[in-house]
Amino acid sequence: PVSEGLRRATVPPQPSAPSTQHSIVIPIEGMSCASCVARIEQGLTETPGVVRASVNLATEKATIDYQAGATTPERLADVIEDLGYHAVLPKAPSSQPLVSGAGQSPVGRATVSPLSTQHAALSTQLKVAAVLAVLVMILGMSDHLGIPISARASAWLQLFLTIPVQFWAGLRFYRGAFAVARHGTTDMNTLIALGTTAAFGYSAVATIVPHLLRAPDGSVPVYFDSAAAIIALILLGRMLESRAKGRASEAIQRLIGLQPKQARVIRDGREQDVLLSEVRVGDRVVVRPGEKVPVDGTIVEGDSTLDESMLTGESLPVDKGPGDRVFGATLNRTGSFQFTATQVGEETALARIVRLVEAAQGSKPPIAKLADRVAAVFVPAGLGIAALTLFLCLLFGASPALTKALVSAVAVLIVACPCALGLATPTSIMVGLGRGAESGLLIKNGEALESAQTLTTVVLDKTGTITKGEPTVREVVVRAAMQGTWTRDTLLQMAASAEKGSEHPLGQAIVRAAEQADLKLLPVSDFSAMPGRGVRATIKGQPVRIGNLRLMEAEQLSVAGLEASIDRAAQQGMTPMFVAVGPAVVGLIAVADTIKPHAREAVQALQALGLDVVMLTGDNARTAGAVAKEVGIGHVLSDVLPGDKARELKLLQESGRRVAMVGDGINDAPALAQADVGIAIGAGTDVAMEAAGVTLVGEDLRGIVTAIALSRATMANVKQNLFAAFIYNILLIPAAALGYLNPILAAGAMALSSVSVVSNALRLRRFTPPAAASR
Repeated sequence: PVSEGLRRATVPPQPSAPSTQHSIVIPIEGMSCASCVARIEQGLTETPGVVRASVNLATEKATIDYQAGATTPERLADVIEDLGYHAVLPKAPSSQPLVSGAGQSPVGRATVSPLSTQHAALSTQLKVAAVLAVLVMILGMSDHLGIPISARASAWLQLFLTIPVQFWAGLRFYRGAFAVARHGTTDMNTLIALGTTAAFGYSAVATIVPHLLRAPDGSVPVYFDSAAAIIALILLGRMLESRAKGRASEAIQRLIGLQPKQARVIRDGREQDVLLSEVRVGDRVVVRPGEKVPVDGTIVEGDSTLDESMLTGESLPVDKGPGDRVFGATLNRTGSFQFTATQVGEETALARIVRLVEAAQGSKPPIAKLADRVAAVFVPAGLGIAALTLFLCLLFGASPALTKALVSAVAVLIVACPCALGLATPTSIMVGLGRGAESGLLIKNGEALESAQTLTTVVLDKTGTITKGEPTVREVVVRAAMQGTWTRDTLLQMAASAEKGSEHPLGQAIVRAAEQADLKLLPVSDFSAMPGRGVRATIKGQPVRIGNLRLMEAEQLSVAGLEASIDRAAQQGMTPMFVAVGPAVVGLIAVADTIKPHAREAVQALQALGLDVVMLTGDNARTAGAVAKEVGIGHVLSDVLPGDKARELKLLQESGRRVAMVGDGINDAPALAQADVGIAIGAGTDVAMEAAGVTLVGEDLRGIVTAIALSRATMANVKQNLFAAFIYNILLIPAAALGYLNPILAAGAMALSSVSVVSNALRLRRFTPPAAASR
């Protein structure tokens, strides 16, 4: 079941007709703050053919959904370039129909990462800027340190030492500022470039023509140390931020790193090692004990035990044999086996999981819209406050007014950068979703992650969710009035023949029972299924109806004489399936499902989180009550037809509840879509998974508890980050404007704010699911 769940949870269904909507992820260089994100998103959204665009500052990527006939990836890259940023298209872009994050950069594809390409240059610039800034600051304090050098000589030395810092190490800020200035806009680079240029320019004039800026006491103050230190500190913040971002994406990197580099295949009658990229569908692959499975496939020879925890989050190993599916990156624990490769490269389960998680990390929860709205006006507001500070200090400030006005304005410019605000939400989402993937949770987007924290009610479908969905026949009862004509074998034979064409688990259980009893199935005609009731068929010219009590009542068929069997089945949690041949009911077949392991434990954990747990089923009240009692559920919605499940959820929502629906079947899809959060069991159908916001890769219901607890932890982390980012600007901008904050301290505080936000998000890597101890 775990293996099947993994397959279905990671293979998107094929659309019935080709879609013109595609998705692409484009890395972007040159973004520095939340205002950059807002500008690029607005520019892309206004581009004809773009359905939606989401830009993530933490990953430095844009996820764009677009109509293929209306625009192209190259056009989208041009839009980004026109906005003043650098778009890095993959060498061989893969844009495919948008299905649950499809279209992302697949595992193993060579794409250019802004985080990696800029890291080396940033490191070199930081080292040079830091050394020179320290020398400039020492010269600036030469009087206090007792260094025998004149003030004028010190100023000239500071000028020469600051030039490389200002115009080489700080060149990135000028480039960024000029790029956005061409479009009449501003960003964080504008603030830094203006602030450091003001400090450097004032100091250069004071050094070259000191009589123009001489103070009343005869001194000529210079602020080269502020300009150099600001650039060095901001570069340090960028470096620490870059490293933290890399740690934030470690979950994805670990998933990608699970793949072995080689595979052992049998070609031309002999074993040979080939690169993973050279494995083809249909290859016969050999796996020995202790090795990782290279690609997905089906075992054809040998038995073994595999550890699938890296993909499913379930710690128990899984026994495998001929006919069972295996998945790339899982670990072979015991025996050797051979399998036929069925999915390779981008089609493996691991590749699909990585794409789904990357797509989710690129999405935005609703809470991020607040930061976006604020960021759109933050930089212009900072410029306005700095200009106002300069004007008021010049007008009302004490002598030397120009010097004090300049220092205060520079501090405002530096401290007004909204870099922490842009990182507050996406970094937490990125870490939270990655941690979820490691726990066997595939969360479709940030909206689903945010919604899960507000849930008050969890509705569990019974069959396939609480139970295994693999019922077995427990009892065959022939009606007393029919015992001279019918036996249990003939009744089972007739029922199994009619159910042979059914896909319902109860019908399949009847067919398996007949096969195990070596009963020959009879030819069938006029088969039809009645959802929520049963099936009809014609066998040997007689109408045969098999189903629940509602079907018998609709057909006006009496079940008199079977009351004792019905009561016994209901008390034991079995489902009675009545068999009618011709004009009369001939008996019943009692079928029972098996409760999934840990189902009761999961229900108790959900209740411990303060959630009301409801069971939803089409079974009658007594049968449903027996199952609910076994797992500890007190609220049961029984006798619900498949088409009415969504209506029941809507009624719960109208009563003020925030509802999650957990299901696995095709008939659960409307209810999953109706729910505030749909949670699909991995072993369920593709349709159900597409309608859900969260998919459990395995079948352990404790994953529901993990999903909700992870949502609460992630959104609490986001709120902490937003508070820290807002309070930083709210407190320090007034302090800078009033002259209480030195520009160097402002730069240090700005760098610290970004690093602290990302570091706080990284705490989510230590998130432990409430039920983890027993998993």
